[in-house]
Amino acid sequence: MKVLVCAGGTGGHIYPALAAVAGLKKRGVRPEDILWLGTTGAMEEELVPREGLRLATLAGGAVVSSVPLPQRIMNVGKIGWSVGTASNHIRRFRPDVMFMTGGYAAASASVAAWLHRLPIGIYLPDVEPGTTIRFTTPLASKIGCTSEASQAYIPASKMVVTGYPVRPEMRAATQMTQTEALAAFQLLPNRPTLFVFGGSRGAWAINEALIKALPRLLEQVQVIHITGTLTWDKVNEQAATLPGRLRAYYRPFAYLHEQMGAAFRAADLVLARSGASMLGECPAFGLPAVLVPLTFAWRYQKVNADYLTERGAAVQTTDEALSEGLYDIVMPLLQDEARLGQMRAAATALDKPDATDQLAQMILDLGGRG
Repeated sequence: MKVLVCAGGTGGHIYPALAAVAGLKKRGVRPEDILWLGTTGAMEEELVPREGLRLATLAGGAVVSSVPLPQRIMNVGKIGWSVGTASNHIRRFRPDVMFMTGGYAAASASVAAWLHRLPIGIYLPDVEPGTTIRFTTPLASKIGCTSEASQAYIPASKMVVTGYPVRPEMRAATQMTQTEALAAFQLLPNRPTLFVFGGSRGAWAINEALIKALPRLLEQVQVIHITGTLTWDKVNEQAATLPGRLRAYYRPFAYLHEQMGAAFRAADLVLARSGASMLGECPAFGLPAVLVPLTFAWRYQKVNADYLTERGAAVQTTDEALSEGLYDIVMPLLQDEARLGQMRAAATALDKPDATDQLAQMILDLGGRG
């Protein structure tokens, strides 16, 4: 069976698709029978070839209201042009099914797949669908969802609650002990550990608030910090001013690939944006979270944060509140073991360990190999 995968632009789209591909490989789909369509210039150009998969790219761009009108018009033109490019790839590759998780290229590829009468399967990582998935929902045969909370947005006849497909290497890290995970970062087992990140490119509001709080914070805790590639130099420059005795408890990185699972396992609490991955990775590790939804983005991060908060696995704050008092937000939690225990239990209850298998089976069923 041949599978056309379309996902890209952000890790929130790419990583679930990579997990689904891992599930397909486990069921005998060969790497050469998978073609990945992504967006030109986006992070899939690095991540997808690393997995031994063929990658072709399409032109595209955001068309949401936060983008200036002239750029939106240009991006609509790119998306329209890319329908023809995607159609050419389909004609040559002759897939049995298309699978998508979102991203700028997915709209073009979905239209092309529909024109070629290909069955289309979607995975919705977030609780609420974004622009591309809302556009392609009428074209899809089945839509895998992270949570039953998506039933407000997805037709019941198409909806399959699979859970969030955590990547195999991340899932494997859940089997580490916390002491083993801390040792991977040369950190101590007898100090509370805070894990801070804001996505692959970084969230300056989170980074700035952390840098401000670090001298006081590191007197009592240790911190693993993913700064993001765009803000690494600025954060690293400021972190260099920390006294040596405090730097012993601080581990900054521009980004983590192989050690991301160890960072989750080492932590007692995570502070992060509320992208889709938090819906799967925090439950997988039973990790309590302080979530900071991105304020100027479309509302999906707030909906994700509400989902985890309402179920007791997280608390929420804002960029403004974090800037004023990160220490006062995270320290009461890190010092309250009973509260952390309740949040761990709530997070663990949301985990669906078989999500990757369910999603892979959905794709195989659509492609006629169920």
